[in-house]
Amino acid sequence: MASQSPRLPRGIRHDPMRPGQKQRFDRSVWVHNENSNPVNMNIDYQRSVSLRASRRAERNNQNQQTEDVEGEFFSTGKWSQDYPMKITWRRGFLRLVLAGGILWMFLIPTVLVFHVWSCQSSLAFFSAMCNRSSRVLIMLDTMGLVPKPPHRCLIPVADDPEKIIIPKRTPSKVVEQLTYITEDVVGNNGSSLPPLFGGHQSWLQRDESFELKSSMKVHCGFMRGGGVEMATKDIRYAKKCRFVVASGIFDRYDTPHQPSDISPRSQKLFCFLMAVDEISINFIKKNITVSEDKDGGQWVGIWRLIVLKNPPYDEPRRNGKVPKILTHRLFPQAQYSIWIDGKMELMVDPLLILERYLWRGKHTFAIAQHKHHRSIYEEADANKRRKRYARPLIDLHMKIYRYEGMEPWSPMKNTISDVPEGAIIIREHTALNDLFSCLWFNEVNLFTPRDQLSFGYVVYRLGGVFKFFMFPNCEYNSLFVLHRHTRKHSSRVELVKSLDEFKGNNGDLKESRGGLGLWTPYPGNLSSVLLPPVSRTSKAG
Repeated sequence: MASQSPRLPRGIRHDPMRPGQKQRFDRSVWVHNENSNPVNMNIDYQRSVSLRASRRAERNNQNQQTEDVEGEFFSTGKWSQDYPMKITWRRGFLRLVLAGGILWMFLIPTVLVFHVWSCQSSLAFFSAMCNRSSRVLIMLDTMGLVPKPPHRCLIPVADDPEKIIIPKRTPSKVVEQLTYITEDVVGNNGSSLPPLFGGHQSWLQRDESFELKSSMKVHCGFMRGGGVEMATKDIRYAKKCRFVVASGIFDRYDTPHQPSDISPRSQKLFCFLMAVDEISINFIKKNITVSEDKDGGQWVGIWRLIVLKNPPYDEPRRNGKVPKILTHRLFPQAQYSIWIDGKMELMVDPLLILERYLWRGKHTFAIAQHKHHRSIYEEADANKRRKRYARPLIDLHMKIYRYEGMEPWSPMKNTISDVPEGAIIIREHTALNDLFSCLWFNEVNLFTPRDQLSFGYVVYRLGGVFKFFMFPNCEYNSLFVLHRHTRKHSSRVELVKSLDEFKGNNGDLKESRGGLGLWTPYPGNLSSVLLPPVSRTSKAG
């Protein structure tokens, strides 16, 4: 006998559930039936049980559908072919977007660098591409990211070297005869000191060398047995040189750079002599072509290489001061000389340089003005920041000059500046100029190898007798192209920050043949000397 469904109270509609469909009922019907009879409570219980069962069946149905879908993905049907392909395409798209972003990040700085480079390029094609009024360039310039080109100006040189008339030599007036000390005096006990290239100059001899006389004998390097030896073939060649363009490379810091725009007349008139040490000549031979003439002379283009054996100093920078400052001693037959540093490429005919800087104004000595500094104390501060020599030794050097009355530069002085740009020196080899060069070198020999610190001091000690032409720095930049050194300087003494570092096991930091004046007891009391305050006018260091 079939069971009958219980009769529902009036107002309740019973809908049989279809598969996959929730049971629906109106919960509000039961709100007012809290006090209903047991029959209604039994019906409520049955409906609650039926509702829970339907919800359980619904969850099972959803899980089964999920499993069916996953089964379809991993089945051998259509989804097994398309799903991995979609995943591959999605990953490839993400990688493409990432690679494009990285490429774009590199492309922007590359374009900016090219933009800045084109504005600095000397090539007309690339320079024409530069938009100097662009906001990008202005913004980079404001941030300090645009390198400033060298400040150049037109040089009022003559038009034709062939038409220049070489004047007569300038007569010697203040100093008429100059000779040199070549041997140290033997000590009182009969023992002689070890030979040094600069000699063992005493403080008294140093003071006497600044007292001008018509006939003078001073220390000027090249002490017997002190070093710097030239081959006989080079001495023989240099004897015939009256007009000299000199340069030097030491400790393989540079390679020779060929001058440009040299007239046929200057090629015959000038000797282009480059002093090198043995380390540098071997380095040059490995990197560029060195030819030999029938007499065994070594050449790189127009440069005759003069090998200097037995370097006189431990410090390569100090070795480079020998041909630079003592050009008249190294090439004694020279009447005129133009010194340029080894990193420089000459772009102006040397005969035009002599006419512009010496003969036109009746000068005998010309040197460029420093770009930033006019006071030696400012230059000393910049050297310390750039680690160009031991900081405490630079301070000691400046204290000696301050004690001896060297004032900071001011407009009240008779000189344009106390600090030169020493990379170029243009000289007529008169007796007074040769004396100045000797005294300048003696200061470099006694103290630090930073010759720019000593130039103004020697001018001061000579009391205005020594006359020279200091021309604008912008003209200096128009005479040459500056090239980078082949490597950085590597002297340990430049990193010393206190005098205590020279003591004990670090005694080898001291130079054994130069700068001895810094370690010789000074005849004055330097403890109370205060260096002048420095106003930093450049970003050096």
